[in-house]
Amino acid sequence: MNKTILITGASLALLSVVLGAFGAHGLEKLVDSENINSFETGVRYQMYHAIVFLILGNMTTLSQISKKRIFYLFLIGVILFSGSIYLLVLDEVFGISLSSIGFITPLGGLMLIFGWILFIISLSKIK
Repeated sequence: MNKTILITGASLALLSVVLGAFGAHGLEKLVDSENINSFETGVRYQMYHAIVFLILGNMTTLSQISKKRIFYLFLIGVILFSGSIYLLVLDEVFGISLSSIGFITPLGGLMLIFGWILFIISLSKIK
C-alpha cells in the first residue's frame, strides 16, 4: 500500500505542475480571471494532498488500515474537489454546460475534511 500511496502522490504532484502551467499560460486567453483563480485553487489543493501522500506513504507510525482509509478519503476528495473545478472552468472552453456538477465540489471538500479528521484521530492514537 505504501508504494501505491507514494506513486499516487508523485503522479498527482506531476499532474499539478502540468495543470498549473496550463492554468498560468494556456487559460488566460480562454477564460476570465475568476475562472483562472478557481482553476488555481484546484491545482493548489491537488498539490497539497499530493505532498501529504508522499508523507503518508513514508510514515511507519500509522497502521496500514488507517493509511488506506486516509488515502482513499484524500484521493476521492481530490478527484471530486479539484476534478470538478477543472471541469467547471473548462466547460466554457468546450462549449458545454457542466454547471449541474457544481454540487460535486463541496462533496470532494467534505471527503478531504473527513480524511484530515481521520488523520488527526490516527495520529492521536500513536503511543
